[in-house]
Amino acid sequence: MNQAWVVAVDMGYGHQRAAYPFRDIACGKIITANTDAMVDEAERRRWKTLQGLYEGVSRVNKIPVIGPPLWRLYDRFQAISPQYPFTDLSKPSFGSMRLQRLLDKGFGRSVVDHTRTREDLPVLTTFFAIALAADHQGREDVFLVVTDTDVNRIWVAKDPARSRIHYLAPTPLNRQRLLQYQVPEERIFVTGFPLPGENVAAAAEDLKRRIAVIDRCGHFRKGYGRMLEAELGPEPTSAVRPLSITFAVGGAGAQSEMARDFLPSLACGLREGSMRLNLVAGARPDVREYFERTTRDLGLEAELGRSIHVLFARTKDEYFAKFNVLLRETDLLWTKPSELCFYAALGIPIILSEPLGAHEERNLEVVLRANAGQRQQDPRAVAEWLADWTGTGQLALNAFQGYFHMPRHGTDNIKRLLFASDRSRVELDLGAMLPAQL
Repeated sequence: MNQAWVVAVDMGYGHQRAAYPFRDIACGKIITANTDAMVDEAERRRWKTLQGLYEGVSRVNKIPVIGPPLWRLYDRFQAISPQYPFTDLSKPSFGSMRLQRLLDKGFGRSVVDHTRTREDLPVLTTFFAIALAADHQGREDVFLVVTDTDVNRIWVAKDPARSRIHYLAPTPLNRQRLLQYQVPEERIFVTGFPLPGENVAAAAEDLKRRIAVIDRCGHFRKGYGRMLEAELGPEPTSAVRPLSITFAVGGAGAQSEMARDFLPSLACGLREGSMRLNLVAGARPDVREYFERTTRDLGLEAELGRSIHVLFARTKDEYFAKFNVLLRETDLLWTKPSELCFYAALGIPIILSEPLGAHEERNLEVVLRANAGQRQQDPRAVAEWLADWTGTGQLALNAFQGYFHMPRHGTDNIKRLLFASDRSRVELDLGAMLPAQL
């Protein structure tokens, strides 16, 4: 069986979520670069500092008075240049030079040394620092999964032309950006984002059922009925279920407080049974506690376990498995513009909260450009704008556009590239992706 060293990092959910679909090819298991047993104590401390910084800045914007200025200062270091005009951006940034100094001191060596026990296996990682460390220490066949639609210069080596990293880009925008950073063209592959295989296999079936719920008055099916049947098959005859809303917060839990704003608006629909709300706490006990306490405070305790469900898991892997099951019965996904934007390819319309940082701004732009989702409106009036969007068929259009125009075979594409004898001849399945949109 084909195998690879699959390496992620425990920093939010994005990097581990992107690695999860490759658990079947991982040598032993997916390595977590900042916490696994082979990581020495000094390196763990460096990682812990980085993780604390990541989670801290994700929440700092909410601190009164001082929060916004602190966030703007941090955001300057992760800024991404405008897409146009196309210019040479290969000069190392402040962040990339700082990382280079860490690499020179051996940052990431524990994991890289561990992979040397089987140097015949490729290294597949979802975090740029691990790819750069492996490359810096002479590892061959290093593959980096890009987890956003656009990336900062820090994702690329000090001397891109001499680097051996293969970049696995979810969109053509990634490819354009990496070319601006002077990554050689032959080392960039547009693959799509790695989505869970179990959801990809069921995407058409799930979308058929979902359309009937989010096209409440049938306007979308009236206009697009033939196209729907040609792409998905006959419309199901089963009874329409309640509208299933999944609200997923990021790994730092920064969005959880929005529940207090939108729950009162949804209360009537939840009590009547016309809606179902899934509050995704992930692997954060504090977020689960907040969701449950807020639900009780707002007089909706009777709905816990009935129309309101809190998804919580003890581990990240358990969370990803439960979340993927939940997605099959989800009619719309409400989240920040994170890696979950790519899940629009499963035919799930995405409602996007305010972006935090340059990469999330680009993620939001890509979803809107593909017409695969909507910006959230005032959370206090969520029942009103959802009624409009399901009544007009807008969310059904978003779901179909995401399914039809965003690539969902990234996992298979990446596996083909990993184990191909001649990668230049590999045919990648990008569906009906429109480069101009993505």
